[in-house]
Amino acid sequence: MKNILFVASESVPFMKTGGLADVVGALPKYLNKERYDVRVMIPKYLAIPAKFKEKMQYKTHFYMELAWRRQYVGILETVVDGITFYFIDNEYYFAGDKPYGNIYEDIEKFAFFCRAALSALPQIGFRPDLIHCNDWQTGLIPVYLHDSFEQGDFYRGIKTVMTIHNLKFQGIWDKKTVQDITGLDRYYFSPDKLEAYGDANYLKGGIVYADYITTVSETYAGEIKSAFYGEGLDGLMRARSNCLCGIVNGIDYEEYNPETDPYLIQNYNAQNFRKEKVKNKLALQEELALEQDEKRFMIGIVSRLTDQKGFDLVQCVLEELCDTDTQLVILGTGDPKYENLFRHYEWKYHGRVSANIYYNNERAHRIYAASDAFLMPSLFEPCGLSQLISLRYGTVPIVRETGGLRDTVVPYNEYESTGTGFGFSNYNAHEMLSMVRYAKHIYYNKKREWNKMVDRGMAEDFSWATSAKKYEDLYRNMLGE
Repeated sequence: MKNILFVASESVPFMKTGGLADVVGALPKYLNKERYDVRVMIPKYLAIPAKFKEKMQYKTHFYMELAWRRQYVGILETVVDGITFYFIDNEYYFAGDKPYGNIYEDIEKFAFFCRAALSALPQIGFRPDLIHCNDWQTGLIPVYLHDSFEQGDFYRGIKTVMTIHNLKFQGIWDKKTVQDITGLDRYYFSPDKLEAYGDANYLKGGIVYADYITTVSETYAGEIKSAFYGEGLDGLMRARSNCLCGIVNGIDYEEYNPETDPYLIQNYNAQNFRKEKVKNKLALQEELALEQDEKRFMIGIVSRLTDQKGFDLVQCVLEELCDTDTQLVILGTGDPKYENLFRHYEWKYHGRVSANIYYNNERAHRIYAASDAFLMPSLFEPCGLSQLISLRYGTVPIVRETGGLRDTVVPYNEYESTGTGFGFSNYNAHEMLSMVRYAKHIYYNKKREWNKMVDRGMAEDFSWATSAKKYEDLYRNMLGE
């Protein structure tokens, strides 16, 4: 039996701001329990809902040196779905109503978290054979392990995996401050270690010192070796490419199951979707005051409203997208210019456009089930979960062929009758628009072909079980099993 510890800044069900939390909450459940004892460690944020805090049990506490400071570290634990979760407690660092704030505060907060996570291990009596680190917030774990923890017998030989969920976020701050905060020797702040373009970079430290690096799709693992996607670290990614691979994320097939989803007006499956799925569309049209028409082509968007997600393309051709034979349903928050853009179009085309500028999980499920197509024109997309949920719900994705979108959506080929969605390759608004029009043409004029595409999409398997096997292979190779 090998011990695996996941360390991350967030995890469902306790705290979620993005896809990282889904991965950390779901993947451990699907790893082989006979072979691995998998546990998870995250911060104990003040913002974690009370119903979860009530179930946490105090384990122990101690004081830890962090550079010239002496800090309290509390450890609590709870078990969810058979997985033990540990929480690192320190109210000075983890107060506030959300997990992240100003970067200069986060830099110190996560230096504390990384050091506390390692220091807590002997206290809880759990020695991992491998620590699975996630994103820049845990980037210092491989560095600290190499630096001050290497001498102790307890820590010697612990392997590390660094998973990059989004290379855009790296944890960058000025070198002198980071040196002061972390207590790391000047030796670590050189261009072949933590230093990048004059600043200190947490993620870079993790990439340099981890035994292996993974990203969340095969295409993204290739893309980040190029200057366009590499966010300034493409040279390092090329240098470490012999220890780099992409494993596509999964989704929780129990949570996202149109047959049992409690949020849907009408449940359905791959056998009866032709009759039953449309009832969700009619219900959503009524709920959102859209024109009631079961045949109208409905495009769903559930997303952060940011440039990364391709909304500058949508903005370019929104007038053309809001055609009389189309309904557009948007759910999400983000950049005020996009929030206001969609609000304006809802006002302008009342009955055709619905702008839901907030996030609501129940509404998200209903949009996935009700829409005919789902639009994701991302500039870059490390993995993306929305297209996987869409396929599961028989909603045809229209995506830009980048990162995980390219790995998971097979472009439709009308001559061979293959494919599970529509893809366009250039980051170009009119190319996106013509692909939306092409999808609409198939929907209205070749309905049997459309339904066959839905069949193929619903038959795909993007559950965590598939991805977990790939992670197990990686762990086996690293641990020499």
